[in-house]
Amino acid sequence: MEVIAFLFPFVLLGSLVVFVAFSGGPSAAREAYRSQGTRGFKILFPVLYVAFGVAVPALVLAARDEAAGGTGALKNASLSKQEDRGKNLFKQQCASCHSLAAVNARGVTGPNLDQIGEVTPKRIQSAIKNGGTGQKRMPAGLLEGEEAKDAAQYVSKVAGK
Repeated sequence: MEVIAFLFPFVLLGSLVVFVAFSGGPSAAREAYRSQGTRGFKILFPVLYVAFGVAVPALVLAARDEAAGGTGALKNASLSKQEDRGKNLFKQQCASCHSLAAVNARGVTGPNLDQIGEVTPKRIQSAIKNGGTGQKRMPAGLLEGEEAKDAAQYVSKVAGK
């Protein structure tokens, strides 16, 4: 369905180009549209353009459900309540510095969490508590307690996948 919704406007645009070409160019097509077109034709084209201008984006947005992430195997993965909370916490507190494909985070100062090797909840919680590796490049204790656990659980589930 998404493919059809994506392609249909291009097919419609192509048919409009063919109409203009066979009418003798833009000015002749405009004249044919104004003088020779039936009332239904004059109403149908603007209605179609407005409808598809609203319908296609609406279909695309409706098809975007909240999954674990937007890449690869994560597109259809579901999250527990804890992981969903961790996802939101990651977006709020971590995404500005760290890169993580699952949430389309493109941080520039922290490491890319998809490429740091084995990611376990314990490793992530330790990094949150100590401020990364302890070299003072990351503030220690950005998240604490259950929030740190939730974020660690989410990151360990999605990082590198």
